[in-house]
Amino acid sequence: MSNGDPSEFQRKMLLMFSVFLLVLGIAIFWGWGVMYGTWYPFNRDNVGIYTIYLPLILFGILGILLTRKKPAKA
Repeated sequence: MSNGDPSEFQRKMLLMFSVFLLVLGIAIFWGWGVMYGTWYPFNRDNVGIYTIYLPLILFGILGILLTRKKPAKA
């Protein structure tokens, strides 16, 4: 184990998890589009996939934004 700051390790793990959520959401959307030949999730037949991939993508982006490194004070 490294001797770094434990909060830095937690930040990196949260960042990796957020990136995973983002990639998973994009992969689900892409896979759905390829399998069913539709890229428009907002009609009544596709609303189920919308409720799966959109929260994954949004939580991934939100997690990435929240785990950015803060600028060092001068």
